[in-house]
Amino acid sequence: MKLRFKPTILTSHHLRYAILALIVCVIAVLYVFHLFIPWTVPKEIGIIEVTIQRGMTPSDISALLKESGVIRSEKKFLFGAKLLGVTRKLQAGRYVFQGRLNNYAVLSKLFKGDVVTEQVTIPEGSRATKIAGILNETLNIDSVRFVSLVHDSSYCRAQDIDASTLEGYLYPDTYRFHMNTSPEETIQRMLSRFREVFQDSLIQRAGQNGMTVHQVITLASIVEGEAALDSERSIIAALYLNRLKRNMLLQADPTIQYIIKDGPRRLLNRDLQIDSPYNTYIYPGLPPGPVNSPGIASILAVIYPDTVNYLYMVANGDGSHAFSRTMREHLQAKARFDRVRRNSTRYRR
Repeated sequence: MKLRFKPTILTSHHLRYAILALIVCVIAVLYVFHLFIPWTVPKEIGIIEVTIQRGMTPSDISALLKESGVIRSEKKFLFGAKLLGVTRKLQAGRYVFQGRLNNYAVLSKLFKGDVVTEQVTIPEGSRATKIAGILNETLNIDSVRFVSLVHDSSYCRAQDIDASTLEGYLYPDTYRFHMNTSPEETIQRMLSRFREVFQDSLIQRAGQNGMTVHQVITLASIVEGEAALDSERSIIAALYLNRLKRNMLLQADPTIQYIIKDGPRRLLNRDLQIDSPYNTYIYPGLPPGPVNSPGIASILAVIYPDTVNYLYMVANGDGSHAFSRTMREHLQAKARFDRVRRNSTRYRR
């Protein structure tokens, strides 16, 4: 039995489809070629910085990149984004471009969010308002929104913080943030760091001492505001704990600094009369919450206080303190150092 092959006869209809398919393939190959064809940023330009704002459309982004000299063609860039399926996945942030580029490299950078980060240091003892100012200056975040969230009790509960404000829980540390990071993101990063530092072992130890996490952070913030020397932190913590046990007023100056509008500065007698639950010269016990963000040294000082019987202290004017067990000793120390305090440029502690 012989097999016979019938030759395929191309009709004009088939030929048209074949030519059309060929044209489409050629166009696709050309576009893909332009997706990967490299070009070099001119040496006189060197590095190109571009900030893509939140809410910018793909067209907005392509126009910005074209205007900045990052890409050669908006249409080819957008086609490449569509071809790669990343049109709606380009991330906001500050980007740096240099050297040899192509549409694929640019799209890949924007898709991955390979943005420039800024290093931000939050000093120990910073209040939420100061933190907001630092973040606004370095990251351009909305400082008003930041402070509003910090003092939003419902937002605090949503962050699983058992307090009416996040003051004190924004852990002071050095962070790296993306430009235009949202207030929510910065807060969550700092709260996450707080939880890393305040581990379960410390929570357990605080409970053994009869203190809640909030009470520890509140007292630690006072210690942070008082102590200039690390060697004195556990002594100062013990002093305040001794006063609490004896139902004595704490008379802690950092709580007054927290409620005056033009602080920190040297305190005046009229400042001590301000009617506020944070005024520990008037109201007994701890204030309602922290007055700044304490670091781990002050937190550990409260959880592991020194074993001393001190009830009073007075600043020496050089950052150190003179500690006393009795009022008589305290008055003697105060008289001894009054001249130093008057001449000191530091605000009253």
